Amino acid sequence: MDRAAHFGWGLHAVERLRGRVGALVVVDVLSFSTAVDVAVARGADVLPMAPGDGQALPELVKAKGEGAVVAVKRGEPGYSLSPASLTGIAEGTRLILPSPNGARLSAAAVNGAAVFAGCLRNAGAVAQAALETAGQGDVGVVAAGEHWPGGEWRFAIEDLLGAGAVLHVLSLAMEGEAGRARDAFRACGAHVGEFVRGSISGRELIDRGYAGDVDLAVEQDVSCVAPRLVDGAYRAA
Repeated sequence: MDRAAHFGWGLHAVERLRGRVGALVVVDVLSFSTAVDVAVARGADVLPMAPGDGQALPELVKAKGEGAVVAVKRGEPGYSLSPASLTGIAEGTRLILPSPNGARLSAAAVNGAAVFAGCLRNAGAVAQAALETAGQGDVGVVAAGEHWPGGEWRFAIEDLLGAGAVLHVLSLAMEGEAGRARDAFRACGAHVGEFVRGSISGRELIDRGYAGDVDLAVEQDVSCVAPRLVDGAYRAA
């Protein structure tokens, strides 16, 4: 049977695909996956954690005991979910990075396929690593979307385009909506950055003074690192 690429949204897609594919790519362009790429490219390890995950608290304490640091809120001094805050992260840093979207999906994906963090910056590297790691298995790409404080989930065009960028590089048959996500990325052409900047999350970050985070997120294939989740931490594959 020919190998194929699969696409889906959010936690439902993670649960549906993690036992069916050889590699799973989590895409949260604004901002988890971009932050992971920036940090891992500089030699740091990133430990994803879903906010409020009480079951993860013992692991958090253990990680802190091993010298890990916990990310602060965006805008506070220190490392945070802001990719710009991680451009100077020290090699060897172990960063615990909570996120309601990408980190939550990453935590849910363990004990299944090999898990990678994909974004526009590293789409080519992640696609190649996922292909190689999956062996003869399929590859799944999951767009995170956005969870709002009240629990409402919304479509996020930046994640559709980030997933499409990964799917664009995969030399596999496209199952279901995978081909539509790939085609959406291709159709945007040179205007991908404009679409991300004009998205709800993009405009929100820019209005809050984080245009630099969006600038980092819209850079395409500038990273040769494929962050893979190993023993609870994203590190260079």
